[in-house]
Amino acid sequence: MDRLVAADGLRVAALVSLVVGLAAYGGIAGAVFFLVLGGTMVPRAASAPGALDATYCLTILVAAWAAVLDWYLKVPWLDVVVHAAATGVIAALVQVVLVRVGMASAAETALRFPRSAVTVLTAATGTALAVVWELGEWYGHTYLDSRIQVGYDDTVGDLAAGMVGALVAGVLLGSGLLLRGARR
Repeated sequence: MDRLVAADGLRVAALVSLVVGLAAYGGIAGAVFFLVLGGTMVPRAASAPGALDATYCLTILVAAWAAVLDWYLKVPWLDVVVHAAATGVIAALVQVVLVRVGMASAAETALRFPRSAVTVLTAATGTALAVVWELGEWYGHTYLDSRIQVGYDDTVGDLAAGMVGALVAGVLLGSGLLLRGARR
């Protein structure tokens, strides 16, 4: 980690977002951006491939700003798109982290499992993460800020979108596309 990578600019943007979010939008926004800032450090620490690192960081930054600025209310379909994209890149990153910590093995450009197994593992990981995300939204709505959107249709739609995003990420990861150019 002794050299700068492209996504380091997004980590700086996450830090700036924390300061601006806290000052301009309050404690809930500050907490959201604190989580995003911490989240952006994960791919850096795991030496994730550059494209996955940047895509992940950009996706979670956009997701956070969309929440803080109420874009999900202004553009109703955006919530489903963000759930699909974010769950997909997070699930892919989790698989890379599992390789980095020795819980899975990897070849130069693809995980050493059949493509279908990588796809299923990534989709299952993403599905579990989508459930945790929805529990977090419910908790936030119930105990922190009633403006956090929840409801049956929202929850089911978000879960379905997250599952699709994780499935797509699993296909891409199984094919080796998300690992090309990976730093050892």
